[in-house]
Amino acid sequence: MTLLRSLFTIPLMKRTVFPVKSLSGEITIPASKSHTIRALLIAAIAKGESTIINPLDSSDTRSCVEIIKIFGALVQIGKDRWIIKGTGGSIKPIPDIIDVGNSGTTLYLAAGLAALSSHEITFTGDNQIKSRPVENLLNSLKDLGAEISISGENGCPPFSIKGPLTGGTTSIECPTSQYLSSLLLCTPLINGNTEIEVPLLREQPYVEMTLKWLNEQFIMYDTTDFKKFFIPGGQHFEAFVKQVPGDFSSATFFLCAAAITGSTLTLKGLDMADSQGDKAVVYMLEKMGCHIEIGINFIKIEGGPLVGCELDLNDTPDALPALAVTACFAKGETKLYNVPQARLKETDRIAVMKEELEKMGADIEELPDGLIIKGKKELTGTDVSGHKDHRVIMALAIAALASKGKTTIDDISAVSITFPDFFELLDQITRG
Repeated sequence: MTLLRSLFTIPLMKRTVFPVKSLSGEITIPASKSHTIRALLIAAIAKGESTIINPLDSSDTRSCVEIIKIFGALVQIGKDRWIIKGTGGSIKPIPDIIDVGNSGTTLYLAAGLAALSSHEITFTGDNQIKSRPVENLLNSLKDLGAEISISGENGCPPFSIKGPLTGGTTSIECPTSQYLSSLLLCTPLINGNTEIEVPLLREQPYVEMTLKWLNEQFIMYDTTDFKKFFIPGGQHFEAFVKQVPGDFSSATFFLCAAAITGSTLTLKGLDMADSQGDKAVVYMLEKMGCHIEIGINFIKIEGGPLVGCELDLNDTPDALPALAVTACFAKGETKLYNVPQARLKETDRIAVMKEELEKMGADIEELPDGLIIKGKKELTGTDVSGHKDHRVIMALAIAALASKGKTTIDDISAVSITFPDFFELLDQITRG
């Protein structure tokens, strides 16, 4: 039995963040994690050699790189481009056990592809991954012909999966969009046709992102308002050359930093025409009082007096931590709602953001599906915990910029999951 271990062993690192008078300058936002992982997986099952330009290089994407190697893809890592020779859809993994580290996106999307193989594969990960529900996806893969065994608790990893899939009909509730994206990536390669009913779908823009990839690959499918999908079998993916756009989920933290400090920042590498759902944060901040200029491959934001409002985060759950911080500095009350799936991420982000921001003096009420926050002029710096959640850590660092006194985060090592250069870029634009 072979076990793929996490690529990164990350030491604990404290970080103290001090308040600033303002931020200024230009920064280039790193590439999208969601696009990079989709690119890697599609390249791995495509025919021929694909080139991914400007991929995100982080622990999450490196976990995906290791997994596609196990699937049989050949990978060449360059400075600004990764070249992948695909398997043509013939997945013949060597290890029995795959460790995805902390990458939930890799876990869910790769599980469907693993079910194409007749070789039994077991998926596991770190402690956070072992608390991520996966039973809905596995039940659908079972409906489509896979053999499934779950050894984790409450329908969470570890689990074992063995194909090949044969097609058929399944119904799946998707509190995370990644369940549906997983099925959409693997079912075109099945010999038989597949029908998917989707009575519940959250985070629809991420499914739209997956469908855009399928469209670029000329994969045939039919959908009825994202409630039903029909995917003909016997299709294949072709090699491609694609540049990965900047990550709006990562950009959110700098957009919110400018908003709460009343600063002007230019963020480069962002394309508002891209399919990423978190681009909606730009308009949310505009609604709260920021001035926005959208250009070709850049966004310029000018923070100003912020006002509270109601924000539906169902399509943008990753934005909850940063927007919770922003709401603390807005006049009046802000309601972040319709985002119960935020409890199913690396942490229960609704509960965790309430806990940590209250330490800084925030006035927050927890809802089953979000938060109600009454804004204040400033928070007070103190010792806080990032809970080993990259987005919580970055959100707390942003909160510290507009707080009174210093804030110390217990461990910032998890930012390497999606944004290894976050604190370097933050230092670059900080003016005391």
